[in-house]
Amino acid sequence: MDVGSIMTTRVVTVEMDDQLDVVKQIFDSLNFHHLLVVDDRKKLTGVVSDRDLLKALSPFVGSATENARDVATLNKRVHQIMSRNLHTLQPRAALSEAMQLFLEHRISCIPIVNEDLKPVGILSWRDVLRALLPAQNPPAG
Repeated sequence: MDVGSIMTTRVVTVEMDDQLDVVKQIFDSLNFHHLLVVDDRKKLTGVVSDRDLLKALSPFVGSATENARDVATLNKRVHQIMSRNLHTLQPRAALSEAMQLFLEHRISCIPIVNEDLKPVGILSWRDVLRALLPAQNPPAG
């Protein structure tokens, strides 16, 4: 089985100079945990996780006690918090290769890129578990 057959093909990207308020809006509105960061040629340059965002924002954003300093954390740029040390695969990579990356590097997603380093998908450990779970067939009878 290759990663291209189980990866999530709906990829949401942001750019390095996007503000964190854009990232927060995406995470708040979509059920994603990772956004891929691309340059102006749409090549992969980083990954931002929902955990990266939580670490970067004031915990008081959106609360009754928020102040101007708290809100200012939303003005930070993606390049300030993104992960740059990326482990990527191409769609034809074996699932076992992806599993090895997850275990060796303690990462929660693997961007899947084409030969030009443009994202074509993303693989999470949840995708791997879904693929390995036997199909739930009702008993014959």
